[in-house]
Amino acid sequence: MTSHVIEKALEVWLLQNLLNFTIIFGLLALGLALVQQYYSSLQKHLTLRVSIELWNVLTIVLVDILLAIIVIIGYMVLNPDIMADIKMAIPFIPVAIILFTIALVLRLFYGGHKQGNANFVRSIWLMFWANILNIIGFTFVMEAPSGEYLAHHPSAFWTFIKTHLRSNADPHGLELAQITFYICFPIFIIVLIWGFVSALRQLKNSGDE
Repeated sequence: MTSHVIEKALEVWLLQNLLNFTIIFGLLALGLALVQQYYSSLQKHLTLRVSIELWNVLTIVLVDILLAIIVIIGYMVLNPDIMADIKMAIPFIPVAIILFTIALVLRLFYGGHKQGNANFVRSIWLMFWANILNIIGFTFVMEAPSGEYLAHHPSAFWTFIKTHLRSNADPHGLELAQITFYICFPIFIIVLIWGFVSALRQLKNSGDE
């Protein structure tokens, strides 16, 4: 086995695991954003004002950090060569990455981190549907029954899923991956530009005050 083969295998292993972690992080981000009443009940046990303020900041920032990690890894894997190398459920995972990115923009620049803000609820729904897409993609596509299982238990449904909806399935998966990239990547970039413009506008407004 050559060093190039080993390096390629390590790259695929790393990227595949990073993608799998984003699915877990998405569930964590949604869960942490939902349990606001739980935070309030725990906050009652804090006595120092400083500790209460740190607690309030931590419960907000944790969700945003998880979303930011999802967006960064999403950018890394949402590329034609990487999609052809790793096992990605298409179009489920790419669409979920876009929804998580929109949720992050709403939380960072449109008051979506505040419980009383309408964008807080919108970001919750975006994360909810993104997680639904991830769950469907991971369970039914990425972790569909193995070839050994299907050899003993043939299934037209599972065979179609594995040969058409996996980004590294040749040829149908590769074709769908390209179509998905042409649609999802520009949308992803537009959302990032929207976030960048929103950040600049926010900086300008704060500077004018």
